[in-house]
Amino acid sequence: MTKIDELIQTARQLRAPGGCPWDAEQTHQSLAKYLIEETYELIDAIESNDRQQILEELGDVFYHVVFHSDLAESGSLGEPFSIQDVAELSIAKMKGRHPHVFGTAEELEKYKAETGDDVMKSWDAHKMKEKPERQSVLDGIPNSLPALLLADKVIGKAQKLGVLETEATPAIVVEDEDQLGGLLLALVLSAKHQGLDAERALRETIRELQVEIRAFELSDEFDAGVVGQA
Repeated sequence: MTKIDELIQTARQLRAPGGCPWDAEQTHQSLAKYLIEETYELIDAIESNDRQQILEELGDVFYHVVFHSDLAESGSLGEPFSIQDVAELSIAKMKGRHPHVFGTAEELEKYKAETGDDVMKSWDAHKMKEKPERQSVLDGIPNSLPALLLADKVIGKAQKLGVLETEATPAIVVEDEDQLGGLLLALVLSAKHQGLDAERALRETIRELQVEIRAFELSDEFDAGVVGQA
């Protein structure tokens, strides 16, 4: 038995009759907040570059994958699926998104990539093959992301569509991330002094940009084929 198999068995035993009452009571919904917390703890560990912390926090996040899969295997979401099904879908997704590695001879040539930038040029097009029902470049971006991360995602889509200029001169020129961090902190501090909510303000501005993007996608200027490229 591998250690992964033993971990799967551990989760199953904790939820089984005679196991842990708390584990047995949990649902996908009740576990969501803990997954968010563990994910941020992993990010902290990565930023500290602490090997032992990263090892431990990776285990905590991985355990959530095991836990949710065990719940699903019991039929919590209707038709059961197992962690093996999760792995199978993930393998198919990764291979589908990397035709420059796993593709046919024709795909290896068509999507040949020498750099990460080369890969990203076709990345969203590969993703669109998985989700043909998506009609907007915004589909699939979770609005629950932290505001700064959400802004970065939405701006990237707007630039690829041409709603925002990629080469436009920055409104504020910053030389490095230290300076940028100080500027962001100063903006939040200024907002706080004036009784303003910086997170809410940024989210509202992002929503306005999302409306602009969706309006552009419905306009005569928009080429529907760009959805698979942006």
